[in-house]
Amino acid sequence: MTDAPRPIHIRLRKQSRVLELEYANEQVYSLSWEYLRVYSPSAEVRGHHESQAVLQAGKQQVGVSELKPVGHYALQIVFDDGHDSGLYAWDYLYRLCTQKAELWQAYLDDLAEAGASREPDTQVLHFQP
Repeated sequence: MTDAPRPIHIRLRKQSRVLELEYANEQVYSLSWEYLRVYSPSAEVRGHHESQAVLQAGKQQVGVSELKPVGHYALQIVFDDGHDSGLYAWDYLYRLCTQKAELWQAYLDDLAEAGASREPDTQVLHFQP
């Protein structure tokens, strides 16, 4: 655990598809569901080492089904694509808030380098019979 601030209000905005986090300093951050999904802290996404991270493509339309508090230290987000194994500790969420521009650009760069897309429809496997 770190000294990262804990949000005082958490709102799931279904129409705008964001998780809104408000902190005591009156800072309010809006994190898209896609951003939260591609930066899931789970081992399935991040791996156990940086070299094992799996690029999450095609998540632009991902939804959030449920939020679950985990003790006094984290939030579990259940996504409609079945992903639910990441625990978003307060310090990790705060990092996602305060470093959003840099992290999002890094994700877009990784997608471009891999020739992948945010769009779920474009994730097509090509087979030659």
